[in-house]
Amino acid sequence: MSSDRANFADLVTAIARTHSLFAAQATKAINVSLTLRNWLIGHHIAEYEFHGADRADYGERLLERLSERLGHAGLRRIDARELRRFRQFYSAYPQIREAVTPVLAVLPAAQRIDLPDIREPVAPESARPMASTGIGTPLTLDPRLLLERLSFTHFAELLQIDAPLKRLFYEVEALRGKWSVRELKRQIATQYYERSGLSIDKDTLARLTHQQGETQSPQQVIRDPYVFEFLGLSPQEVMTERKLEDALLDRMQQFLMELGHGFCFEARQKRVLIGGEHCFIDLVFYHRVLKCHVLVELKSDEFRHAHLGQLNAYVGYYQQNELTQGDQPPIGILLCTQKNHDMVKYALAGMTNKLFVSRYQLQLPEASEMEAFLRKAMVEVNTSN
Repeated sequence: MSSDRANFADLVTAIARTHSLFAAQATKAINVSLTLRNWLIGHHIAEYEFHGADRADYGERLLERLSERLGHAGLRRIDARELRRFRQFYSAYPQIREAVTPVLAVLPAAQRIDLPDIREPVAPESARPMASTGIGTPLTLDPRLLLERLSFTHFAELLQIDAPLKRLFYEVEALRGKWSVRELKRQIATQYYERSGLSIDKDTLARLTHQQGETQSPQQVIRDPYVFEFLGLSPQEVMTERKLEDALLDRMQQFLMELGHGFCFEARQKRVLIGGEHCFIDLVFYHRVLKCHVLVELKSDEFRHAHLGQLNAYVGYYQQNELTQGDQPPIGILLCTQKNHDMVKYALAGMTNKLFVSRYQLQLPEASEMEAFLRKAMVEVNTSN
């Protein structure tokens, strides 16, 4: 900004641009550090499996034992499944080695990780990242581009692709389109690679795909579940863009607790892993009279079938994974609101026990009661902002 002729609007613009620039740089630095950390963890595991003095003592239980010990040491999101993924990442992306050495070299001497023997990992054929067309030199991408432009969650999706050339295709397209993780998953699910192979005009298909694709933003990166644990954050601390829903959930939590019907609070933004995807349930209660979990989802828009499908997925997860002896099937409550259009849906999760259903009808608040609460809560939230 030119200080001699700048007006107030120029000042606002300059500060906003400065903020955006350094926020993006900070996000990139976090992302690169997390990815390198995971690659190095994979390196340590692979090296130990080949050369560890006491590796035979742990055998096939190595990752389970390692996860348990690391958990006691205070590390989070380090279960055996993730450790296996880090090892696979190390094997599938040996070119990242080129980016590791300069990063380690600038660390202070007291913090430096001594890794003089980093070697090219021996990967199974299906996991090797070098994609060959059979004509000349194998194809691979600059590891610096991969590190700076893709999050580790991108890599977690790419690791599910066994064919090296197919994986490279999605790497290139994700970089060209600046895809979010959700967009990468969508393109893989809709077989973009296969559709491109069958298309005569591949350039037009690629142009249309990138025009319609969702791009990655710094906010999406910082909300990545891997980043939560890496930075020691909780989901609630970083999901600040849901201010309306958060304010309503504050009131909903208090409302249900004050009803006196037996709601016992368990969790807020409860994280569950469903099919490899991390999901967050807004509120989780246990009802001491009904002997079941009550899952509450609140959406600050109009009712859509996708909302109910999402809630049913959560209810199904609890049905399969969280029931203990004596528990009744879980209940889901979906609250959707847009201005004065309120809708309450109860997902009964296929309950057939008539006695339980009748008790459920007595113990849970009426839909009209919850609608009235929502209307009042929205007025309070809107007038307080």
